[in-house]
Amino acid sequence: MEEQKLIESLKRADSRAYDELYREYVEKIGGIARSYLGVDDVEDVIQEVFIKVYKNIKKFRGDSSLSTWIYRITVNVCKDMLGKKHRRKEILTSFGEEDDDEKNTIREPADELQPSDELMKMLSAEEISKAIDSLSKEDRLLINLREIEGMSYDQISEIMDKPVGTVKSRLHYARERLKGILEESLGIEGEVNDEV
Repeated sequence: MEEQKLIESLKRADSRAYDELYREYVEKIGGIARSYLGVDDVEDVIQEVFIKVYKNIKKFRGDSSLSTWIYRITVNVCKDMLGKKHRRKEILTSFGEEDDDEKNTIREPADELQPSDELMKMLSAEEISKAIDSLSKEDRLLINLREIEGMSYDQISEIMDKPVGTVKSRLHYARERLKGILEESLGIEGEVNDEV
């Protein structure tokens, strides 16, 4: 179904439109949730996202694509769940741990650094997936949105509510960290030439 027709059907609460929306987006929402939260709470995120879409579709103005709007909702639900977990953790412990991700300074990269094709061919899909899972939640989300979902920097910027330059910079460093993890797993640190 064409996106505009789907949106109109969703606004009319057409159950077939919701079935189609679910089929099209359930795996994508689950992928973003896994990127952000790991394996925990994925089903809860999916359920919460579809509830929010159902409740708010009539307010959708079409300023962005439907997919961008849904992904933005997904990221917000993930952030809310992380916030609740963090608050729960602070109540259970008196340590008040800080998130080290917030301390990192971000600079605009000169160019994109991607793990080379040669390196990727040397690893199995399972090894690559394990390496991605070892990244921080934000790095996993960036890699997922750009490399797996194929989103533009503008879309990612809107979804994450961050300037495009920040998205590019953070993605650059996420790729750099992923490349380091992959090289380390092969025991070839710095030996593979990058092909950008």
